[in-house]
Amino acid sequence: MTVVLVHGNPETAAVWGPLVDALAEPAVVRLSPPGFGVPLPPGWDGSSGPEGYRAWLVGELEALAGPVHLVGHDWGGAHVVNVAMTRPDLLRSWCTDGIGLFDPDHTWHALARTWQTPGDGEEAMAALTAPTEERRAAYLTSIGVPAAIATFLAPGCADVSAAAVLDLYRAARPPVMAVLGRNLAAAARRPGLVLLASGDAALGTEAMGRRSAARAGAAIEVLPGLGHWWMLEDPDLAAAALRRFWAAVP
Repeated sequence: MTVVLVHGNPETAAVWGPLVDALAEPAVVRLSPPGFGVPLPPGWDGSSGPEGYRAWLVGELEALAGPVHLVGHDWGGAHVVNVAMTRPDLLRSWCTDGIGLFDPDHTWHALARTWQTPGDGEEAMAALTAPTEERRAAYLTSIGVPAAIATFLAPGCADVSAAAVLDLYRAARPPVMAVLGRNLAAAARRPGLVLLASGDAALGTEAMGRRSAARAGAAIEVLPGLGHWWMLEDPDLAAAALRRFWAAVP
C-alpha cells in the first residue's frame, strides 16, 4: 500500500525525511503543494484557496495506482481532510494533525493573521524568504521556531512562494474553514487518524482537535511533549503511531 505525505508551510518535502526513514515503508510518495517547495503551475489561481489545493491533491492521487494511506501536516493536513470529505474513493485511510482548523471556534495564530493583513504579510514573507539561509533561520527563530528546526527549515524557505502563502491564508479567512468543516462527518467514510501533538499551539487547541476528530469519526493519537514539527522532533514515535493505525485499518 502506497503512503502519501503532504507537508505544510513554510516547508518542503524534506520535512518528511526522518519520518520516512523511521517508517521504512517500501512505497512512499512525498507531494509538495504548489508554491511550497515546487513552482506554481501555469494558470494557478491562488484565490481559490483551500478548494484549489484540494483539487490539486485530488489530481495527484488520481494519477497513483489504487487507494493510498494519506498523511498530512499543517496545511497539508487540511488538504488531506478536504480530500477525505469529498473523495474517499482515493483513500485507504487518512491522517492529519490539522483537523482543528475546521472547528467553528478556531482562530488563526498571530503570524497567520499577519500574513492575512495586506502590507504586513508581504513584509513578513520578505523576511521568511530572505536571500541568505542565515537570515531565513534568524527570522524563523525570531517568530518562535526552535533553533534546530529553524536551521533545518531555512534552506527550503527559499523555495516557498510568498504569493502562495499570502493567497492561501487570505483565502482562508474566517469563516471559510468552519464552513468547510460542516462536512466533516463525510470523512468517516474512510478510517481516519488525528495526531495531537501536545506542544503544538498553531493548529487549534486539543479540545478543537478532539471535537473535530469526533465529527469525522477519526481515531486520536496524542504525541506527548512534541510540538508543531513532531515528525522532526521524534520520528520514531510518530512512525509507531502511524503503523499502529494502519495495522488496524480493515
